[in-house]
Amino acid sequence: MRRRTLAVTAAIALPVGALAVATALPAAAELNPSPVTAVAPADAANPQMLAALARDLRVTPDKARARLSAEDKAARADLRLRKALGAAYAGSWLSADATTFTVAVTDAAQAATVTAAGATAKVVTRSGADLDATKARLDAAAAKAPAGAVPGWYVDPARNAVVVLARGGDKAAKAFVKAAGVSGVAVVASAEAPRPLYDTRGGDAYYIGSGRCSVGFSVTGGFVTAGHCGSTGAATTGFNRVAQGTFRGSSFPGNDYAWVQTNSNWVSQPWVNNYSGGNVTVAGSTEAAVGASICRSGSTTGWRCGTVQAKNSTVNYPQGTVTGLTRTNACAEPGDSGGSWLSGQQAQGVTSGGSGNCSTGGTTYFQPVNEILSAYGLTLTTSGGGTPPTTPPTTPPPGGGSCTGYESTYGGSLSSGASAYQPGGSYYTTTVSGTHRICLDGPTGADFDIYLQKYGTFGWTNVASGTSAGPDETISYSGTAGRYRVRVHAYSGSGSYSLGVTNP
Repeated sequence: MRRRTLAVTAAIALPVGALAVATALPAAAELNPSPVTAVAPADAANPQMLAALARDLRVTPDKARARLSAEDKAARADLRLRKALGAAYAGSWLSADATTFTVAVTDAAQAATVTAAGATAKVVTRSGADLDATKARLDAAAAKAPAGAVPGWYVDPARNAVVVLARGGDKAAKAFVKAAGVSGVAVVASAEAPRPLYDTRGGDAYYIGSGRCSVGFSVTGGFVTAGHCGSTGAATTGFNRVAQGTFRGSSFPGNDYAWVQTNSNWVSQPWVNNYSGGNVTVAGSTEAAVGASICRSGSTTGWRCGTVQAKNSTVNYPQGTVTGLTRTNACAEPGDSGGSWLSGQQAQGVTSGGSGNCSTGGTTYFQPVNEILSAYGLTLTTSGGGTPPTTPPTTPPPGGGSCTGYESTYGGSLSSGASAYQPGGSYYTTTVSGTHRICLDGPTGADFDIYLQKYGTFGWTNVASGTSAGPDETISYSGTAGRYRVRVHAYSGSGSYSLGVTNP
């Protein structure tokens, strides 16, 4: 069997994955122009999220929109620069008002690369790898850090140091640093007393016996949540107390993540409760930069927003140490833990714990969602919708199913014979040569294909494809710099799909 040549169409849209906004492609070079136009991240943001962002960051709605746009550009630039700078990369951050995006480098000769990408360069002495190694040594010595006196520690790229928090004086913190045998550490006074927020919900409540927690994000066949909510094998009921599912994986402390496999009474939807009578649609899980604005949803305090303060944070809970969390200044209270964190429409993580409250402010930590998806081989449910299988795989099946571990994820739904272009009806731009890795997870029983296309003198041309007689495909293509997009085609059958893309 295989298969006649498919017609190629072109679309004029804004780029995704570029360092700067690209102009529309020349009309004279197009083949069958498409009317599809990409939606700017700020325009796609939920109105309730924008309102909460404006309230909590004390900015106007227009400035909130402008901030989201700037943050989206910064996140994409950071992704590109992290690769281009290699060992010289030492972290990045946005200014308090998100108008300046700074990238730290250890090699002064690389500053020009940062400037060319539209960012501000700062030359520092310690690389990102050095800082991570220092933090790893602290993590290894976590048993020597008393939870009450040492609330946690994290990498701070702006300081070019690892910050160790000290509560009630710095004696215990300094003793911990000495015991770990590290240098380049900043001991900072803190009033934090983080603890897991057990009685929680994110989008909707669910129950484990008499305890209540919250759904973080829907995945194929279930949802992800906080690990401290339940152990593997524990049964859950939903917000309506109807039998819901079972914990198939849980990790806490060390990590704070879990996933619940739901039964056939429950259908995964790409939504987060906005607590204003509607939903926020989840479009993907591209990670936001340090300094970016971020919002969380919870049943106690509704929408609350702040900024990302640090990634790869370690929190020393009374129950044990958890590493790899993201630190924020958004507030939370009991009843909010385990809930959803979003930057625009991009899923970021699930609430772990924190200190303070929404009357006086506080610090809250979340477990990054991409780590959870990768750990369990799960596929995030995004705006393509569709009905998932009852029993999802816990490891990626042969042929490309369960596309996790990719830099960007996209979703959609197609009827037989139809096609869609990703990302978002648009294209992405690479400025260097390298390998494009693409994974399609299509609906069971269908035959879906993917085509990697590059824009050139004669419009869009197929440069690689995955066309097996099944729903799942993968592509690994080594290409030069340029504009690329992925065509997803339903050769036969209909349903929802997810697409993972990693580009040079």
